[in-house]
Amino acid sequence: MLSAQAPFLMNIGPHTLANKLFVAPMAGVTDRPFRQLCKKLGAGYAVSEMVASNALLWKSEKTQRRANHVGEFKPIAVQIAGADPAMMAAAAKINVDHGAQIIDINMGCPAKKVCNVAAGSALLRDEPLVQKILEAVVNAVGVGPDAVPVTLKIRTGWDREHKNAIEIARLAEKSGISMLTVHGRTRADLYHGEAEYETITAVKSNVGIPVVANGDITSPEKAEQVLKITGADAIMIGRAAQGRPWIFREINHYLETGSKLPTPEINEIQAIMNAHLLDHYEFYGEHIGLRTARKHIGWYCKGLRDSHAFRQRMNTADDCKTQLQMVNDYFDEMKLHSERLLFLEAA
Repeated sequence: MLSAQAPFLMNIGPHTLANKLFVAPMAGVTDRPFRQLCKKLGAGYAVSEMVASNALLWKSEKTQRRANHVGEFKPIAVQIAGADPAMMAAAAKINVDHGAQIIDINMGCPAKKVCNVAAGSALLRDEPLVQKILEAVVNAVGVGPDAVPVTLKIRTGWDREHKNAIEIARLAEKSGISMLTVHGRTRADLYHGEAEYETITAVKSNVGIPVVANGDITSPEKAEQVLKITGADAIMIGRAAQGRPWIFREINHYLETGSKLPTPEINEIQAIMNAHLLDHYEFYGEHIGLRTARKHIGWYCKGLRDSHAFRQRMNTADDCKTQLQMVNDYFDEMKLHSERLLFLEAA
């Protein structure tokens, strides 16, 4: 039980976080409704979807939506991506002007469309450029009386023959980065295979700034194990929270008490999903909300009876009201099925 060993709170610059459980920034997933939901269900911190540093995109509908933090729980953290130091510094400034309280630099995304423009984890191949970007962003927003903490997310290296996370971590600390998150895979690994934590452990032992472990943290037991193995100051959870945002309260409870919470019943899952979808529809509007909700619904239904056939039917809905009704009809049927099973067992 980790809470007996160390305080469960942590800071990023002047910001005290509720706990050491972070929501990973995921393109098309960690929008404001999802971040808010995860925070309500136990996450201590969440970083926005990646915002491009290209000024030509700042006025686009997608970028404006990603930069929308109205009513969001603080601190507000915005992730920026790019390969030009001056553009990255300008992007940091404009996001701070729009309410960002923490700037996170993306050097961990393995997506081709990001790496093909030498951004994301592609930057790990060019350590001098990494240093220029870090220093430019920190000098733009991270110094002076109104300093905003700048954090960095990386992978362990470009590929398994070229792991340089320790070198990048040292550059980050020297450049004034406030916190470093390390995903336990190389860029070449994408999301395949198992995350390795040896490099994260080595990074933690080589720098004095807080280090966050990321990758394959899918259960309370795994969370505790990764914290112990790596010595990390916090953990970041991404794909495991898709359709399962209550994983944060499960982990939080386990780390604090050593006991596991019961799995949510269908009634509660349905209620959580309804609140999420209504917030999602309001945030995106009818046209986009209908389509972007499909992946979340699919994740909530994963593993339930006849979920594949249901998703095929649900995808035919042509408005949000119909989609929501179909989802609730499906969950009501799941509850009736569970009750029938209980009745048969009792009989």
